[in-house]
Amino acid sequence: MKSQVNKIKEGLQHFHGTEMFYQIPLLRTRFTDGLKYLANVADCFWLITDTSVIAKSLIPRSEFITIDFKRLSKEKQEVTGYEAEIIYTDGNDNILEKQGYPATDFPLDELRLFFVNDTLMLPSEY
Repeated sequence: MKSQVNKIKEGLQHFHGTEMFYQIPLLRTRFTDGLKYLANVADCFWLITDTSVIAKSLIPRSEFITIDFKRLSKEKQEVTGYEAEIIYTDGNDNILEKQGYPATDFPLDELRLFFVNDTLMLPSEY
């Protein structure tokens, strides 16, 4: 598992900007090369879909949204009942939404994404 995490982190460092946009057909959300790579190596298309749905619903409150996935510590898991959470902010640490996940197979402990102009991306692709 640790070697997979290291491979993913190393691979994500190579994405700066994007050459191509992909789209979730029903949502019409675009996503970048970096997220396409992440979805393939971490088998996490669910992350792109979930974050897109919630981020789109938050557009009236902020046109720029940061999305932070974080695996919770064992202590926090016992208190909240969640293994991970995703926090959506306006980029200025004003929390717009929190989503808890009772279980996840996502290999990374944390990840930040940006959502702007109906496009989901890595911060390095902004």
